[in-house]
Amino acid sequence: MGTTDGFRTGPGRTRPAWDEAGSLLDVLSVAAVVLDREGRIILWSPQAQDLFGWTPAEALGQYAAKLLVAEEDLAVVLDLFDRVMGEGESWAGVFPVRHKDGGPRLVELRNVRLEGPHGSMYALGIATDREVLRDLERDLALSLRLVAQSPIGLAVLDTDLRYVMVNPALERIHGFSAEEHLGRRIGEVLPFVDVEESEATMRRVLATGEPELDRFVAGGIGGGEDDRARLVSYYRLEDAGGHILGVAASVVDVTDRYRADLAAAEARRRLALIADASVLIGTTLDLDQTAHELAEVVVPALADVAAVDVLDAALEGNRAPQGRATAIRALAVASAGTAGAVDAARAADPVGELAHYPADRLVAECVATGHPVHLPRVGTRDLPRIARDGTAAALLARAGLHSYIAVPLIARGEVLGALDLKRTDNPAPFTEDDVVLAGELAARAAVCIDNARWYQRERAAVLSLQRTLLPQRPPSPPGLEVAYRYQPAGAAGQVGGDWFDVVPQDGGKSALVVGDVMGSGITAAAAMGQLRTAARTLSGLGLDPAQVLRHLDRAATGLDQQIATCVYAVFDPESGRCCVANAGHLPPVLLRDGGPPVLLDLPTGAPLGVGGVPFESVAVDLAPGDRLVLYTDGLVETRDEALDVRLAELVRVLDAPRTGLEETCDLLLSVFREGSDDDVALLIAEVGGREGAGR
Repeated sequence: MGTTDGFRTGPGRTRPAWDEAGSLLDVLSVAAVVLDREGRIILWSPQAQDLFGWTPAEALGQYAAKLLVAEEDLAVVLDLFDRVMGEGESWAGVFPVRHKDGGPRLVELRNVRLEGPHGSMYALGIATDREVLRDLERDLALSLRLVAQSPIGLAVLDTDLRYVMVNPALERIHGFSAEEHLGRRIGEVLPFVDVEESEATMRRVLATGEPELDRFVAGGIGGGEDDRARLVSYYRLEDAGGHILGVAASVVDVTDRYRADLAAAEARRRLALIADASVLIGTTLDLDQTAHELAEVVVPALADVAAVDVLDAALEGNRAPQGRATAIRALAVASAGTAGAVDAARAADPVGELAHYPADRLVAECVATGHPVHLPRVGTRDLPRIARDGTAAALLARAGLHSYIAVPLIARGEVLGALDLKRTDNPAPFTEDDVVLAGELAARAAVCIDNARWYQRERAAVLSLQRTLLPQRPPSPPGLEVAYRYQPAGAAGQVGGDWFDVVPQDGGKSALVVGDVMGSGITAAAAMGQLRTAARTLSGLGLDPAQVLRHLDRAATGLDQQIATCVYAVFDPESGRCCVANAGHLPPVLLRDGGPPVLLDLPTGAPLGVGGVPFESVAVDLAPGDRLVLYTDGLVETRDEALDVRLAELVRVLDAPRTGLEETCDLLLSVFREGSDDDVALLIAEVGGREGAGR
């Protein structure tokens, strides 16, 4: 202990601020009066003058009873004075004191006996205005009751940021008693909050006086995983004289509202994910593309790693054996790109490869039972049931795999495969709500996958049929060199009924045919085969092109109302004449040797199958080196440009330095086929006899 100006201070305590004004006593304006043994006033404080109205000159030396007490109260006062001075009793109570203006003034009065040197005795009276005291007591009682019963947590911290008061509500919020708070700093009571930021905020409030209001704080108070949420406000406390006493803190527990907001945000996120899936999954009928779309929708919105596995039997159009595992092929794997997700993706089955899943594998269990598999917490013993082998299990362990879901892909009552989801870097485990969401996404995607696999099988069948029906390698007719191309529709479209043919005729003549059956699929391909066969048969009869089209028109009428377009040309190398007839088809392009390309001006004619419309043949003389380009509408038609514009572009592309027939075919396909979703049949014939002509 040390001393400062004769006053003791404890360790670490500062010297009292004697020059500081302002305290509760100033608010009360406590008056002090000292009487000698006979009851005369010997000391009179300035507050006594304020309270009673008498100046020190008027009061000192006067008998207090005579100056301050009404006649009717005199006997009582003298008796009390004798008891205080004689027996040393203290007396306290409310007493009506006479003011200088003659009126009574109710004061709260305390009388005590003082003993001086040599046995001298004095009476000390301290008094304050009763109304002022009652107001202060009422305010204090109200404040204490509000603090004690408030549902808001309240605390007072001194200028060293140590707790000096906490109310019961804050005890409940923090989970610690008042005794565990008092005298401690916030970090000693709540070590898991951001102590540095909290204390910096309080110091700023102390320094500036500006309150910090509704500072949101979330997280576990006691270091657990609870998601408690609070709104914390800080205010600077000052006394009546403006001296800083410390910081008041109010804490409102908003956990219920916080959790409700989290639940609402999660619901909105799930709805948005489902909405995205509706738009982004199944944009094409390509099986691999559909699987990739599903995997990319759920990463990283739902999982860090996603794999789409399909039963190999389902890909072949068969039902998988029930009750046991079978061969499964991974169609897509997507990763969030984080370190753990990348390792986990490397542990997945390679895309496109066939894997034989043992019965105890979780994906095998999922597809065998048709029910989701959910491991909220993945343990070391679970990894072999998730990974394909020991190396993959080690990769998953290093990746930090901690939660897993597999949900079946079911369409039209058939299990097609499974959606496999993993979390590595996302710390939250999969919940039951996540399982429901994954199941909803899988159900939507499964229908798209089912449509894609059936389309893929049908498309393969149609392509096989169409390639069988088309000429494998047209013969080289007399006097002509030919080149051709056939390309089926792209992944976004369907195989149609486009065809071409070169048919030798008697007398060295040759028939050139290009046609297009409207529609797509097996029906269109079958109709194309019948029309091609009929055209070849009619070509052997040596008929005029217009007559051939009339017969084909009648044949098409009997093909289940199939409509087709066709251009039919017969070239006679002896005369150099080519007769052409058109049935609703796009006009061929004629390239004169050394001249610009032009569209042949032919009567359009009606498509085959309309019936009753006459056809007309037009004769064109061809010289050596001249070329005739026949094509289907899949070469030039688009959805965003007029057909006339596209035909003009075709003529422009052909109006270039001459190349071989094969090179010209490749050029046309490279320029016009980008983004096309229709079949293309292309046939180019060049009249022989010119040196260097041909390929």
